[in-house]
Amino acid sequence: MRRAALLALAVALVAAAPAAATEARPTLAEISHEVMCPTCHTLLELSDAPVAQRMRVFIRGRIAAGDTKSEIERRLVAQFGPAVLASPPHHGLGLVAWVAPLAVLVLGALAAARPGVRRRLAGPPSAPVDRTLERRLEEELARFDA
Repeated sequence: MRRAALLALAVALVAAAPAAATEARPTLAEISHEVMCPTCHTLLELSDAPVAQRMRVFIRGRIAAGDTKSEIERRLVAQFGPAVLASPPHHGLGLVAWVAPLAVLVLGALAAARPGVRRRLAGPPSAPVDRTLERRLEEELARFDA
């Protein structure tokens, strides 16, 4: 159990390292993958709408000015509203969109494991074994071994 927790922590740290690096020095491609076009409601990287082109120019300018990814996204949200973000926010009601799938997965795993736990706790069946059936089974198995 302890190894699994350490492994999960290591994986989380490795996954967070590139995210921290891109926060300080974002690229247009990264931000275009996380922002929606307000007119056609597709990812900015897929949109050719005039507003999408203006948004790309704005993002390039903010990157050149040294803004972080969070600062650029905050400016876009201030101008176009929270719907401009491709993923829901990590706070408030948007947090439900992140937590609900995980909760369903955990509850499903617990529900699937529950019958097995009951069987293990109950121990072996207490009904007596019919000796004639046991003898016939042994004979049949012996026939297949030969």
